[in-house]
Amino acid sequence: MSGTLIAVLILAIAIGLSLGLLGGGGSILTVPLLIYVAGMDPKEAIAASLFVVGATSVLSTLTHARMGNVQWRTGLIFGAASMAGAFLGGLAGGYIPGVILMLAFAVMMIATAIAMLRGRKKRDTVEQTKLPLGKILLEGLVVGLVTGLVGAGGGFLVVPALALLGGLSMPVAVGTSLLVISMKSFAGLAGYLTTVSLNWPLVLGVTGMALIGALIGARLTKVVPEQALRKGFGVFVLVMGIFVLSQELPALFS
Repeated sequence: MSGTLIAVLILAIAIGLSLGLLGGGGSILTVPLLIYVAGMDPKEAIAASLFVVGATSVLSTLTHARMGNVQWRTGLIFGAASMAGAFLGGLAGGYIPGVILMLAFAVMMIATAIAMLRGRKKRDTVEQTKLPLGKILLEGLVVGLVTGLVGAGGGFLVVPALALLGGLSMPVAVGTSLLVISMKSFAGLAGYLTTVSLNWPLVLGVTGMALIGALIGARLTKVVPEQALRKGFGVFVLVMGIFVLSQELPALFS
């Protein structure tokens, strides 16, 4: 086993840790990890990230559900709309240059990080059982389209949509986002597999290590304060967005 492969597998634990603790950030870690460490092509990395994050999110959803942090009605409706958008985005993504996909990936991370850091705390107390159906469907479709297109925008778009726009508390937004991510990740993967082939042994190895991290992360939500989760999530996404942008901008002009 090469040193690079060992590094990829160890770092994969952080993917699951991010998903389990924050309800997102899996793709933010997976895509750069597979491109810059494992040496994958951007489109292959995006498709692989959809599988890794989807599988890991299933396990994390079950863990959060046992803690009462999943709002099933909102999650299933949002997720169904996201699946449609994700499949279409995955189809389109297979025909767009990799550098463009990665630049879009970075810009979305930075914009969402700023929104999370600014926050809208007054919405945290909104009644969690009365989110309008039309609003859930529209947000789900848009978020799914973005996720399927660039293999990201899972938690870092769903969590703000649920916490900032939908009014769910951060723990419930995290748990519910994992259900949504599970659904739309596999839909986006189906779209990408029409044009992209994957190194399945590597993908399954990364997924296995991410599952370990997810179990640890989900349990940490019991001891990490909600405000710390929100701020930590925003800082993490901002840093990763700037990093990806710094890596991809030179390629655009070369």
